[in-house]
Amino acid sequence: MSEHDPHHPGVRPRTAVLTRGFDPSLSLGSARPAVFRSSTYVFANPEAAEHAFAITTGKIEPAAGERADLIYSRFSHPNAEILEDHVVPLEAGARHAAVFNSGMAAIMTAFFACARPHTSIVYTTPLYGGTTGLIHQFLEPFGVRGIAVAAGDTAGIDGAIAAAEDCSIVYIETPANPTLIMTDIERAAIAAVRHPNHPVVMVDNTFLGPTFQHPLELGADLALYSATKYLAGFSDMLGGVALAASEELIRKIRSRRSMFGNILQPDECWMLDSRLPTVSLRMNRQSKNAQRLAEALAGNKHLLRVIYPTLFEDAEQRRIFEKQCAFPGGIFSIEFRGGKPAAFEFLRHLRLARSAVSLGGVESLTCHPKSTTHSGMSAAELEASGVTDGLVRISAGIEDWRDLLADFEQALETLG
Repeated sequence: MSEHDPHHPGVRPRTAVLTRGFDPSLSLGSARPAVFRSSTYVFANPEAAEHAFAITTGKIEPAAGERADLIYSRFSHPNAEILEDHVVPLEAGARHAAVFNSGMAAIMTAFFACARPHTSIVYTTPLYGGTTGLIHQFLEPFGVRGIAVAAGDTAGIDGAIAAAEDCSIVYIETPANPTLIMTDIERAAIAAVRHPNHPVVMVDNTFLGPTFQHPLELGADLALYSATKYLAGFSDMLGGVALAASEELIRKIRSRRSMFGNILQPDECWMLDSRLPTVSLRMNRQSKNAQRLAEALAGNKHLLRVIYPTLFEDAEQRRIFEKQCAFPGGIFSIEFRGGKPAAFEFLRHLRLARSAVSLGGVESLTCHPKSTTHSGMSAAELEASGVTDGLVRISAGIEDWRDLLADFEQALETLG
């Protein structure tokens, strides 16, 4: 932290997110960062241009603490650098970050930075449908073999990693979307270290991070986010973030980002940066709401089950939750006895919670994963993952939980 904030070394994350890496004198004294809408940056002299390109293209290593002069906004720009500095202290164990124009852009760029032809990727399932599609429809035709293993199967994940030939990536989504099954990050990281190829361990931390779960402290190499969700928090922008302790890993990812041109634009960087100081405030309220709602709905006659960490019955799931999560988070799922017809009837009669496929916003959102976010999965994958006809995912917002509970109960009553 002191590397970019020499005047405030050692401050805590909630302070660092407001002070780290931003110099008001570079924005005409503005207390908060301005928006720099520029595509092109001027060099002081030709030697400076040569040096900036040498660093950016990887021909030379930057000096300790050095950043290349800005060249062109496809590579980097002031608002991206400010945002990357500010998001780092929120992710415990991180030292470097790269921002993207969507969560899928962050995942894709990380995959292309670390995967090699004819290698394998071990991944937990279920995954977000876009990530599953990326593996099956894009990487596998390029000769990268995907090896699926059930989320939460600790011994199975250990075995899959050990047996994977020429393994380049171990990819974990925990809690799994939408079943909330948790995977032991530390055990997977230990298995990856033991593998002769030392695959990069990546964790999609969107559901619980950066407030309630810290993959880098548990041995993961990379934490990935759809910043569209809790980081931004208002369902009004797209964004993605990759964070790591390793400068070399983030530099490799930024190099691919420069090639693909999927950096987050200045206005969106400015918007996202303004949301970061309230992430923990919003997530704590959403987690409290979700816990109250899930526990109140548990045992309803129309529901087969309510899936939420405080309601886990499986001993291994309870162990993982208690070991690696500070709080249970703002997402829960409910499964209807009446299958898809009952799920759709419930969704149709909600008055406050809205039907939408995203999550993490201040408003409560609901969706039917099998027909929307996970509709690209095969029948076998859906069955193996527990994404059933009757499953509904709920993202709790910051409304009064009692109003939300009344809304859910009246919708349930319509099932008769």
